Amino acid sequence: MSEQIALVTGASRGLGFALAEALAPAYHVVAVGRTIGGLEDLDDRIKARGGAATLAPMDITKTDAMAQLCRSIWDRWGGAALWLHTAVHAAPLTPASHLDAKDLEKSIATNLTATGVLIPFVAPLLGEAGRAVFFADDHAGEKFYGSYGTTKGAQIALARSWQAESAKIGPKVDIVQPLPMNTTTRMRFHPGEDKDALASPYAEAARLLSELGIL
Repeated sequence: MSEQIALVTGASRGLGFALAEALAPAYHVVAVGRTIGGLEDLDDRIKARGGAATLAPMDITKTDAMAQLCRSIWDRWGGAALWLHTAVHAAPLTPASHLDAKDLEKSIATNLTATGVLIPFVAPLLGEAGRAVFFADDHAGEKFYGSYGTTKGAQIALARSWQAESAKIGPKVDIVQPLPMNTTTRMRFHPGEDKDALASPYAEAARLLSELGIL
């Protein structure tokens, strides 16, 4: 690869946005997200740092689109050095006895199934020397977190399997735990929470990338 490529899924807001911005200009960022306005804002901020991004306004649950994106990364750059996976569906908190079938289906599709599809797509891009990073948010078994906690927990369980399988052969798979952050997802879960008591996504991006030794 002539330049270092970082694929960030879920880059249009929150932690994914902050991570993608922080990675520039050390990496050319391939930013995947559903919110076009958010991706355009990210592109402006990356350019202001002297970096460059390729915007991919896509839904990660669309398998054909993800396959085409990964093939395009291979054809253009020959692979990627990093994959940071922050995309998530945050279903509203609700008792398990009141789960909405559509929200549960979307949670499974986004948080679990798409991850299971993306790992085989992205692994060849990373090769032996690349690195994948997943972001734990452990709420499995907590009251009212039925949809999110179950599917996010399943995503991380899948990532842990890949981590164990690739430990000796690569790519390196990391699973990190961000602090509670002032994000749209957090506010959706806890609308009355004191925002000043929460970490900034930008501060968390800097901390996590430093601890991982990426920046």
